[in-house]
Amino acid sequence: MTRTILDVVKECDNFTAPESGEATGHDFWRQYYTFRINGCDAVLGYIPQVIIGKIQWSDAWIIDQDSRTVCLNTPSTATREIRSEALIQTLKATQQHGTISMLNKWRNETFPVYDIQGDVLVEIERCASALFGIVTYGVQLLCYVNDDRDGLRLWIGKRSSRKQTYPGMLDCTAAGGLPTGTLPLDAVMCEAQEEASIPYKFTKKHIKAMGPISYFHVRGSTAGGEIGLLQPEVEYTYQLELEIGMVPTPSDSEVESFTLYTVEETLEFLRQELFKPNSAVVIVKFLIENGIVSPENEPDYSEILSHLSRPLEFPVVIHSST
Repeated sequence: MTRTILDVVKECDNFTAPESGEATGHDFWRQYYTFRINGCDAVLGYIPQVIIGKIQWSDAWIIDQDSRTVCLNTPSTATREIRSEALIQTLKATQQHGTISMLNKWRNETFPVYDIQGDVLVEIERCASALFGIVTYGVQLLCYVNDDRDGLRLWIGKRSSRKQTYPGMLDCTAAGGLPTGTLPLDAVMCEAQEEASIPYKFTKKHIKAMGPISYFHVRGSTAGGEIGLLQPEVEYTYQLELEIGMVPTPSDSEVESFTLYTVEETLEFLRQELFKPNSAVVIVKFLIENGIVSPENEPDYSEILSHLSRPLEFPVVIHSST
């Protein structure tokens, strides 16, 4: 069966929980513990049950088997620095124990976890974020050229075969996580320069925001590390038209090469599942923004949009894209 655009977006937004009242609901949710922090009423993430026994929990945590809750039990008046230190000590102890392979990819870069008011509650080491199923944030940039002779073509990157995650898969032109304290536009301009050698000043002058997308992904085997971890994410997406003859060039070990592909070639790669899942949905977003995928030619248009803007059941902060 030919893979459709709807299949592409559903591969990324692939966390499917039972509807309220379904008989399978109880068994489904027994696979997960909710992640909470003392002093905050919201659920902040979901931790798979198989991970619970692999983490070296300290006295700073309360693990409630009945309610299936993991709570960082720092004082309700604790600062985010105190909470973050308690969390990092737990992760470091787990890393030394060697029970979770993802912790061997320590980056010394943190992601924020927000409370209901939009304040940073705690910072978590990037490589550990999926263990707790928290909402993470990132930026993605797709560069293109458009001329009278060859029409619209996209600059597609190929990830290095040595990448920790999704090695060798196709990607957008530049992308990266959004660390604590970094704004989306600043992050994407840095990624464009660091990953594709696109001058910062050129990007700043010509970049166009396509808006954020949100989805809830379950990590598979191509992601690297433990499988079945949950990743609710918000990605800030951008497009950038390059001048004819302007060629993205890998400037670090993240990207193996860049190639200019037609829309038809790119669609075929999507059908073949050659793209990193959350890069694939950015390609779809670009095609929608530029009128290539529309209600007139795509029967699943409304459902596709719903998978690009999934409501997430955790505290989420949306920054300006510009």
